[in-house]
Amino acid sequence: MTELELQHLRREKWRLDGEPIRTLEEAREFVDSVGMCLFYPTRHATLLPTLIGATLGSDQKLPTRQNAFNDPRAKRAEELLQKLVRNKFVFEAQLHGEGLFLSSAVFPYYYTLASDRKPKQLVRSRARGQASLLSEHVFEKLDAKGPLSGAQLQEQLGRGLSEAVLDRALQELSAALKITRVDHHPEAGDSWDVYYRWAPEAVNEGVRISDAEALSALISKYLDCTVAATLEEIEAFFSTFTSRARVAEVVKALLAAREFSYTPSESRALITVSHSNVRSETPRATREHGATLQPRRRNG
Repeated sequence: MTELELQHLRREKWRLDGEPIRTLEEAREFVDSVGMCLFYPTRHATLLPTLIGATLGSDQKLPTRQNAFNDPRAKRAEELLQKLVRNKFVFEAQLHGEGLFLSSAVFPYYYTLASDRKPKQLVRSRARGQASLLSEHVFEKLDAKGPLSGAQLQEQLGRGLSEAVLDRALQELSAALKITRVDHHPEAGDSWDVYYRWAPEAVNEGVRISDAEALSALISKYLDCTVAATLEEIEAFFSTFTSRARVAEVVKALLAAREFSYTPSESRALITVSHSNVRSETPRATREHGATLQPRRRNG
């Protein structure tokens, strides 16, 4: 596979070839296909598609989160995202401080690795440790009375609380997968709720899955999303919530099991999912433990 061929395949899969997403159903199909995507491009140059790129059909001069407020191209993508979230077609997490959006099939595996698996308890995420006192108060209010908007939370917590301070607490809880945005209204802004109430089936499933099963499933889907990637690229993506050594160990095992294979390229060793006829599924080694990336029917 040449670099040109790889870029062409990615552009086609990521809807950057002049065929933009136009409807909610197309947006849902896109997220289901790639499994995980960012909304805006990030400074970290993360190897993932973006929803805004797919809605524009291009990756040229895309707006970032910092400058999207005065870019009319972002409005349609934001409207589609709000509908995807509201209908639980996607689930939100964070990656390097940016919104990461996961399909309903992929989210339980991500929850396994990125959360503390204690959805009803106060925050203690694997990545961030103990949360701030304000974050605990926000979680308690949402747990008792959610969903609530930012203004409603300020009313509950005291009018002296600034919007910026509240936003930091909300982001801290969101990064720990304790809460999630559940809706948006032009006047009231974002509404938030605890994740275990908003998506109980997905969260409960994530609590039950083993780390090994989740990591194998996610690496497989990541390779499907990116078409092919180097071991270094795989390790870089997953290093936010597990060790590079653990990632390398899982990749090595799946290569030995011939679930993954090396694909020669012009200048580097690329890893792909071996059996192209099951590109959207978990490798066989993972399926034997009961995992699947096929969409599940969810309640609510």
